[in-house]
This record gives sequence, structure tokens and C-alpha cells, in this order.
Amino acid sequence: MRLKVGKIVNTHSLKGEVKVISSTDFEKRRFSKGSELLITQGNRVIREVLVENYRNHKNSLLVKFEGIDTIEEAEKLKNMQIKIDSENIDELKENEFYFYEIIGCEVYDEQGEKLGEISEILTPGANDVWIVKAENGKEFLIPYIEDVVKNIDVINKKIEIELMEGLID
Repeated sequence: MRLKVGKIVNTHSLKGEVKVISSTDFEKRRFSKGSELLITQGNRVIREVLVENYRNHKNSLLVKFEGIDTIEEAEKLKNMQIKIDSENIDELKENEFYFYEIIGCEVYDEQGEKLGEISEILTPGANDVWIVKAENGKEFLIPYIEDVVKNIDVINKKIEIELMEGLID
């Protein structure tokens, strides 16, 4: 299985840098010098690349891959996905999860009422924030903290939360 870690959205310089919107929970590890990544279009691998360097730039990353040295070469990568093989992910500690394990989970309250499905994860600071999309299309935010998230079952894609006052109003 391959896991998405980003999307190439544009070129950046004449020397082959690309602008990447990251979708990984471990940017430093995934984009560090020498990291092996797969450039894909759909499920098809276009090429394997090694990261030469990367840096944060506004709300994205600027990544330079080895062997991609011109804007013309970088241009060919626009709108492609960046993935890794799932065997290249590390074991996590208890109560730590990869984004791909959480996104798509159904969220329930303490009474077992379905509230929605996790569609995205934000990483604004001290703790992650999950975006839950309700059946009616509305979205609400759930902080990933012990007081709110009571049980996570990634096998069955179910998460139980305790609704604090004002959490989904």
C-alpha cells in the first residue's frame, strides 16, 4: 500500500524546485535530505526520487529532488502526488496514529449517536484538530485531547468523543 504525503502544486525556481502541499504528519522525516519518495499519477508510479533539500514557505514546502534541475523538468511534475510505501512508516507509540488511520473514521458521541466523519486533520500547535463533516454537510472541529477523544478504534474506523458544551454548536 502507498500513502500520500503531499501534492506538487507548482514549480518554484528555475533550478527545479517544486511547491508541495504536505499531507503528512511527519514532514521533517518524509522530506529530509535523502528521503526516497514516489511521484505518482493515480496509482501509477511516474518516478522514484530522492529529496535533495526542502524548506517551509508560507503554507507549503519548497522541495528540491535530486536529478530535477530545471524548471522544465519540474513543470512535468505539477499536479502529481507524492507517496511512500507503507513499509517505510515507523511503529508509533500507544495512542499515536497516522493521519491516514484517522481520516475517514466515523465519530460518535457517548450515547452512540453518529456525528459525522473525519475529513481532514489540522496541526495548528499544541494538539491536532480534526475536521468532522456531519451528514448535513456542516463541519465542526474536534481537538485531539484526552478530555474530548475517549476511544479510537482504527480497525473499525470508529472514534468516540465526549461532547463538551459548545463543541458542535
